[in-house]
Amino acid sequence: MANTNLSLKLDNSGELNGFYDPKFEGVAQEFVRNFQERAEVGASVAVTVEGETVVDLWGGVAKPSDSTPWNKDTVSIVWSCTKGATAICAHILAARGLMDYDAPVAKYWPEYAQKGKENTRVSMLLAHQSGLPAFKAPLPDGAFCDWDFICNALAEQEPFWEPGAAHGYQMVSFGWLVGELVRRVSGKSLGQFFQDEVAKPLGLDFWIGLPESEEHRVAPMIPAPPPSMDGPFVPFYAEFADPTSVSFLSVMNMGGHMNPGTDSVFNFDSRAAHAAEIGGAGGITNARGLAGMYAPLANGGSLKGVTLVDEDARAAAVHSATALDRTLRIPMRYGLGFWKSIDNRNLAPGQQDSAIISEEAFGHPDAGGSVGFADPKARMSFGYTMNRMGAGLVLNERGQSLVDATYRTLGYTSNKSGRWI
Repeated sequence: MANTNLSLKLDNSGELNGFYDPKFEGVAQEFVRNFQERAEVGASVAVTVEGETVVDLWGGVAKPSDSTPWNKDTVSIVWSCTKGATAICAHILAARGLMDYDAPVAKYWPEYAQKGKENTRVSMLLAHQSGLPAFKAPLPDGAFCDWDFICNALAEQEPFWEPGAAHGYQMVSFGWLVGELVRRVSGKSLGQFFQDEVAKPLGLDFWIGLPESEEHRVAPMIPAPPPSMDGPFVPFYAEFADPTSVSFLSVMNMGGHMNPGTDSVFNFDSRAAHAAEIGGAGGITNARGLAGMYAPLANGGSLKGVTLVDEDARAAAVHSATALDRTLRIPMRYGLGFWKSIDNRNLAPGQQDSAIISEEAFGHPDAGGSVGFADPKARMSFGYTMNRMGAGLVLNERGQSLVDATYRTLGYTSNKSGRWI
């Protein structure tokens, strides 16, 4: 059956375009609803099954300031979805026998072995157990563009807890902790390794360190509104009362990175930020790039002559779980560098952040609502990106509605158990 083309003029601004397999009409319907009912501004969604694209949709407005449309080749920051790309680089090296998950970090990064971190294993960095989820010392303006400065700071910092004894989401530090291992082992920067081993072989429009020639295609991010003082109690934001807390430092000690529209030289929408290799939160792509990156992992580690890992890779398994992540202050489940299905819907309002996929699936969402993942059992990969960030710490209803519609199309019937079955 031929694909169905989507061409829809929106009532407010912009239009939606792309195509989808008729069986995935439910995904297209939810994509349209996101604009009509859920205040989407600009976005893209893509799905592959057995390596073939069955959904590729995009549209809306990329730059509200001048009504620039979100086109087929528009890209945007995908925040923590970048961690999935960084993790894939580490798994490639492990699959080639060049890096051992169970080896001490110091085997590859000798300077790391100080101040109680001597026995930290590689797997602890991938599973957010390093004890280095944030920076204790104030970071100077623009620090995120200085790779060596940041890595030296992490190597010299005493951990917040004994490595391996607890979980604390490495909100941005993940990119340097794992990325420095990639650099030390491969001899290439994280961004270059990703381009050479993942993006270029797979033909992905995905960058960790965007070339200036591509800058004109980037949709600026629209931050989510700050949490309401009259809203439900949110433990993550409650921690901000303590300026030494992990939660506070994870967001507020970023060297100006989270301050768009200020005098900071390094706010996240600046050219400097886009060019920097921020492996924990600075990747730039679209849904096609996310789905394409995960497609080999949904198909045994290889696709169309490109092999990333072998079928027995440890990427998909649950490595660890916690009832209280020390950064996010909610229950979390981690693989090695990836998130597994997370269901906190039964908790109190303000603590219900969730990202529900199948038990076999693994990937990474971001705080704004984008998500990319692989599902090896369904042989499916998924990507969703947008420019208007949503409230909350994980997925919001825009991204989750697209994920849900995808699983329903594939014959999954329920997610009441906390995962799609």
